[in-house]
Amino acid sequence: MSDTPPESPDFDAMARDIAEVPAVEVIVTVAVNLMSAAAVKLGLTEEGEQHKDLDEARKLVHALAGLLDATATEISSFHAAPLRDGLKSLQLAFREASLVPDEPGQGPGEKYTGPVYG
Repeated sequence: MSDTPPESPDFDAMARDIAEVPAVEVIVTVAVNLMSAAAVKLGLTEEGEQHKDLDEARKLVHALAGLLDATATEISSFHAAPLRDGLKSLQLAFREASLVPDEPGQGPGEKYTGPVYG
């Protein structure tokens, strides 16, 4: 067993790395992570039902919608359009996965996007 202590993270290097990343890339990365997590919680992966949790999915979809609403004027439509399409797909998947679907306009994120219809 080694007597050397584990190396502590180099926070200065991490800050420099982050400083070099454009804000739009950070926003898109966060959005894609939210989309991926929501897809897992909606049971849309190969394991499907094993990870399905609609309560968690609702939170993730709602957070994604809020992020996209808040950053709509900050990121170009080149970045925003596919994210909005992905959000709508997740909202529709949520509606389909729900035993008792929310009323139009009451589903996850619909406070930001308006009602989503199939």
